[in-house]
Amino acid sequence: MENLQVAIAKKQEQKGHCEKISRFDTTNNVVTNGFPKTENCKFPPLVSALKTSAEENAASFHFPGHNRGRAAPSSLAHLIGTRPFQHDLPELPELDDLFAPAGPILEAQKQAAELFGASETWFLVGGSTCGVQAAIMATCSPGDILVLPRNSHISAISAMVLSGVTPKYIVPEYDPKWDIAGGITPSQASAVDEAIKELEMEGRKPAAVLVISPSYHGICSDITIISKICHKNKIPLIVDEAHGAHFGFHRQLPSSALSQGADLVVQSTHKVLCSLTQSSMLHFSGNFVDRERICRCLQTLQSSSPSYLLLASLDASRAQLSDNRETIFNRAIELAVEAKNMIDKFPGISIIDILDFPKFPAIDPLRLTIGVRDLGLSGFEADDILCRDFKVISELVGTQSITFAFNLGTKREHVLRLVSGLEYLSATFFPSVKRTIDVIANLAVFDDVEMILSPRDAFFAHKRKVSIDESVGKICGELICPYPPGIPVLIPGEVITESAVKYLLHVKSKGAAISGAADCLLSSLVVCEV
Repeated sequence: MENLQVAIAKKQEQKGHCEKISRFDTTNNVVTNGFPKTENCKFPPLVSALKTSAEENAASFHFPGHNRGRAAPSSLAHLIGTRPFQHDLPELPELDDLFAPAGPILEAQKQAAELFGASETWFLVGGSTCGVQAAIMATCSPGDILVLPRNSHISAISAMVLSGVTPKYIVPEYDPKWDIAGGITPSQASAVDEAIKELEMEGRKPAAVLVISPSYHGICSDITIISKICHKNKIPLIVDEAHGAHFGFHRQLPSSALSQGADLVVQSTHKVLCSLTQSSMLHFSGNFVDRERICRCLQTLQSSSPSYLLLASLDASRAQLSDNRETIFNRAIELAVEAKNMIDKFPGISIIDILDFPKFPAIDPLRLTIGVRDLGLSGFEADDILCRDFKVISELVGTQSITFAFNLGTKREHVLRLVSGLEYLSATFFPSVKRTIDVIANLAVFDDVEMILSPRDAFFAHKRKVSIDESVGKICGELICPYPPGIPVLIPGEVITESAVKYLLHVKSKGAAISGAADCLLSSLVVCEV
């Protein structure tokens, strides 16, 4: 414990940075293209424009109805104050237009593209869900085929419903000990090539390939190999990098998908980076995707009244990372490494590392996934104790494990509390273990997927409810997934298998919340009538 305290007590001096923005005329406080600028040059472009606009003594006859906080609901104003309301402004001329940017939004997106290594970057106010949907719709048309892992996020499924795309699945690596699906291994990368060749023999070609890297647990796929396979066949590669916006900004972090040749990359800037929840970025590179089509898809999918607080938070998060890109993750990684070294000594508790998934190129060092099976506890039971008795809140809970996300805001005292909580679990349950957590044989429910209807056809098909026992062998009519992480076990259009039903009932019995089912008790399922 003393080593941890010594290591994390070191202070890093934060140097102020006055960012120079060439678009601005700093002598007269006016932007040369007509967009205003504040006197304090430390603000990034969109944050600066929002600050200036909010400080105007304006007679406001526009939306939203709280009128710059003057009519803010008292209960929420008591909680967060009125300043967020004062900056909750609509599409005023000086704040630029998200769908036709020419001022501070354009400048902010250009600076983001430069930082992350993209040809172009778009700000998203609908989360990475919006980005994944836009990427698929920009590369695929109705009837086209999309190659993707079966453990893709729910956003990929909704994108197929919207676009009319037909999926061709790759089965991911699966570890029953951890009840975790990983990414696509280098050996499985050949499955992408095989899928392309199989379709070629049928006279067809996939419109795009989608890969998830890193996984929710931080497990990375080999994007370099997959991108080479895709580009050899002139197929764009989309990477759902929602959990990897920080990649490439420290020598101990994995390489980013863009640096490995991906064409479209979606990042949740709010996860490990510091923008507001629901704000994300879509990055574009290469020559395989029509950028104009991306713009049209985003205009279709995004709100016509985007939140400038969300947009400005993306700009601010980019500036925060840009100002300290060489050192910003030093402390967070140091904390994570020290915590893992201490926790690894506790009997009955295991930690995921690269040795557990040796076929993968890297694991995010800022994800700490601990296993509690040898304590005779499920992940849900252990998580309840940590939350109730130690006020330690995890990011993700599974049947066998709990995942904790370290980030720029991780504090020393919170790490110590986590270590103390896990030490308590080890000391309390390991000496008196009388049971082990069952690992159901063949929990890899994606091995026997059979699709009868496309997700879109199944979404619009007539449906009825049947008992869960009756459902096996029928065509699923609803999208059902334990949440988090939001990876569907049953997708509309697929045959309901005994293993899928068994898995859902198993994780539900362990405390998982089941999302998407009309019957939350899982006594019945919705099936398609065909």
